[in-house]
This record gives sequence, C-alpha cells and structure tokens, in this order.
Amino acid sequence: MNAAEITLAPTMTAPAGEVVVPPASLLLGTSRTRRFVGREHGAGISYFFVDYDNGEGPGLHWHPYTETWYVIEGTAELTLGERRIIARTGDTATVPAGVWHRFENVGDDRLKVLCIHASDVIVQTWADEA
Repeated sequence: MNAAEITLAPTMTAPAGEVVVPPASLLLGTSRTRRFVGREHGAGISYFFVDYDNGEGPGLHWHPYTETWYVIEGTAELTLGERRIIARTGDTATVPAGVWHRFENVGDDRLKVLCIHASDVIVQTWADEA
C-alpha cells in the first residue's frame, strides 16, 4: 500500500438515529421543492428535488463545486455560462464549479429534476445579489 491509498475495514454496524428522511421534512415553504443538506444527515452530497410548472426555474447563480442534474420528467432549458442546451427525461448534465447557470421548464408538462450538489452543504451566489 502506498501513502495515497485509503483503507477501510467494512463493518456491520449501522448508523445510529434516523436513516430515512421523509420528503415532507425537506419541503421548502409551500413549494413542491425539497432541499436535502447532506451535513445534517451524515452525507457528503446535498440536493434539491424540484417540481416546476411551465416557465418556472431558479434564477442565475453559481456554486464553488460541481452540480449535476438528472431530469426525472419533463424538458428543461439549461443555461451554462453563455451556452444553452435542452435536457429531457432521463438526461444528465453537469455544470463545473464557478460557472453561472440556471434552468427553466420549457415543456408543456411539469419538470422534475434532481439537482445534486457535490458538497455536504449548499452554497449559492445569485446573480441579482452579486
């Protein structure tokens, strides 16, 4: 083994406390959006699960880590810096750290997206606050 290797001895000891997080406990206000902050649950990632009507989506923002989107249902227009692309049901896209981005439901039906943040906390800088 070299110094760069990490060794881990597996265990049968399960984590203490709650492991399953009910969706209702993650809801943001009265919206259909759920926010999971990994640090609060012993996870190394965080996510938003969004459920948007036509024309809805978050404003322009960036993160100091990558964000990966998985489109569960619907059609989204993704803005990554100056680039715009369409993502549909089943598509996955990633935006690098530090790139301004947003997405919007451009389909006729609802848009459901899992927005995975490569961080145990969510850090966002919004364009209208920069």
